[in-house]
Order: sequence, then C-alpha cells, then structure tokens
Amino acid sequence: MTTVIHAEGLGKRYRRGVRVDAGLRHVLEEFARSPWRALRGAKPEMFWALKDVSLEVREGEVLGLIGRNGAGKTTLLKILSRITRPTEGWAEIRGKVRSLLEVGTGFHPELTGRENTYLSGSILGMSKKEIDRKFDEIVAFAEIEKFIETPVKHYSSGMYVRLAFSVAAHLEPEILLVDEVLAVGDINFQKKCLGKMGEVAKGGRTVVLVSHSMAAINALCSRCIILNGGGLEFDGPTSVATARYYEESLCASKSGDNLLDRPRIEGNGRAHFSSIAIRALDRAGEELDAAHPGCDLQIDVEVDCLFDFTECNLAIIFYDSNGYRVIDANTAQKGQFVSLRSGQKGHARFLLREVLLRPGTYFLGLWLGRMGMEAVDHIEHAISINIVQGEDRSGHPVVYPGVYLCGFENQFAISGPNGH
Repeated sequence: MTTVIHAEGLGKRYRRGVRVDAGLRHVLEEFARSPWRALRGAKPEMFWALKDVSLEVREGEVLGLIGRNGAGKTTLLKILSRITRPTEGWAEIRGKVRSLLEVGTGFHPELTGRENTYLSGSILGMSKKEIDRKFDEIVAFAEIEKFIETPVKHYSSGMYVRLAFSVAAHLEPEILLVDEVLAVGDINFQKKCLGKMGEVAKGGRTVVLVSHSMAAINALCSRCIILNGGGLEFDGPTSVATARYYEESLCASKSGDNLLDRPRIEGNGRAHFSSIAIRALDRAGEELDAAHPGCDLQIDVEVDCLFDFTECNLAIIFYDSNGYRVIDANTAQKGQFVSLRSGQKGHARFLLREVLLRPGTYFLGLWLGRMGMEAVDHIEHAISINIVQGEDRSGHPVVYPGVYLCGFENQFAISGPNGH
C-alpha cells in the first residue's frame, strides 16, 4: 500500500518557565510575598516536547498514539496538521487532511445549534455544500432535533458535546488526525462515538488516533505507537502496546496514595487531586481483607484548591484491563457540584454499593471539571484494585457480570480558610 504519512526526525522545542496569567489577585499576592521575585519572574528554559520521531503510515491504516500526559502526542498531531512547525525534521503527507484536535472548535454560545453547525463545520474544513448535505444526519446523530434553533448557551453539557462531536465526526477527508475526542458525553454516547469512528476506519480512510481509552485503541487500531518523554518508545501491534501501557500504569498506581506527582491528562491547574484511598467493606460496613464481587467499596479523595473554582463535577471512573469504562460515579448524578476557594481542601467520599465486577485488576481514574469545558484536574490511573473470586453461602464460586452503573452515596466536606 502507498505511504501517505512519512516523517523523519521530527522534533519540537518549547520555552518553559513563562508564567501564564492567573489573574490580578494572584499577581498581587505574589508581589506581596516577594516583590523582587514577582518583578523578576521565572527564568525561562527550553525543553523538547518531541524529539527525533520518525514514522510511516500507509493508506487505509488506523494508527494509535498512546502515552502519558506530556509524552508528545498532541504536539506530533499538530505538526502533522501543519498547525505547528517542527524545530527539526520534516513530514510529508499525501492526501486531503482534516484534523479533529478539540471538540467544539468554533462554537459560539450566542449562536443556535444550526448556526454553530455551519460555523464549526467550515472551520474544520467542510464546504457549505458538504454541511447542507450532511446537516440532517449531523443533527440526528447528536439527538438534539428539538433544540437545533436554540442558542447553545442554553444547552446542557451533554447536548453541547454531542453536537460538537457530531459535526466533527462527519468530516470526509482522506486522512483524519484525531486527538482524544471519544471521551465525550455519557457512556451510551461514547459507544456511539466509537461506532462512528469504526465506520470511518472501515471506509478505507487513513486515521491517526490519540486516545487515553485503551478500549478505543484496541477496537480501532491494528498498529500502535507509544510516546514517552517526547520520544518514540514502541511501534508495533496494538495488543502488545496496550499491554505494555497497562503494565507501566499498574506499577505507577502501586506507588502510594499521594497523587501530587502523578501524571495529569489535562487540567487548568486551579486544583489538584492530592490523595486517594480505597477500602472494601461488607454489608455491615466492616472492612474486608480483599475486594470481591458484590462487596461495597469506599473511596476517599482529597482535592487541594490553588485558585477559586465553582460548580464542578467530581467523578471516579473504573476501567478494566482492556481500557473499558465499567463504572462512572460522579457528584452530578446526585445533583451536587463542587466549589472551592484558594487554600481550601476538599474531602470527597464515595460509597459504592454491591459492586458487581468480575475478578481482575481495575484502574480508578479521577476527574474534576465541567463537561464540554476545561477540566480542573484529571488523573487517568490514580490507583488500582484487585477484585478476587468470592463464594456464596454454600461455598460455590460467585461470578458477577461487569456493570456500567451501580448505586452509590457520596459526601463532600471542606477544610481550610472559611471551611469546616
């Protein structure tokens, strides 16, 4: 088959140490603490976000890109998309390229769903004729027919991301570069997104997919690349790549409950998850030596607030060893949202009732933010837990099917300035 993407020795160097403005209040606080340091500012340094990466992608191939936050995945896609120029090396691309690097590109809150469909579609490279032809299909996929003439500022977060993904998913390029767009909406819509990307892949188009979802990578990609620290660490079969990725994640998640040094997937830095602890309980609330199918799980999480934020959703997410999301428990499901001020610490407790998971190893992720908007903090693998085989009263083994939803209770408390 024809090679449609050929890159040699790609490298991208950035300047680090230039402070992003965090607001007037933060600037004044910094000046009050140390006027000289505030005026002098941080000394910038150079670092390589991508270094000496070479690859080839053939026509019709679906290539996965995985790696920790800061590994260079998005930088590589931006270079291939011609958004960013490489510091060194070169890349040649043959064919019509479209990039899907951020869900909701071009959306304006004051415009209606219809107007935003045309605006976002044109920004993503679709002509008006293409949008006209696909408009009904886009709206039907997003399931917002009754609200298409409503300004998107009145949309729920789920409606917003469904329409945004639907517009982007109906691109028809020869080469599609995709960055982490399958983790949108609720679980059912994520399945729908995965199916849509599967159609794109089966249609013979070349796809380069960045995702933290190993389920998506395993389902769509025959070949996978692992990036680490800006360099190419592995290039080979997807099954081997994802197994290696999970082995590294398992080692990282055993390093204790302090999360301050754990790699982040995303986040605006206003707060950080600082610790997590998990306990298996029986129905009487007594702690068990090991978790088994049907037991309760108590998960305690702490959040350190650096800058004020309001009305955010806090979620704990369970992934199985193949990367499938099997449980999502979040405060929004209970109609509760988290707000903290600078210097406060948030304490969240989730109690999951009768967790029906098959025996095996599961990874817990943490997410704080607003759907369809910037996340505050997100750790994909905060901790791991082993579910062991249980027995019923007769002594026979009990095996439960995996689940997506389970009953849970949650509490949230605040300590620190003006907190309890």
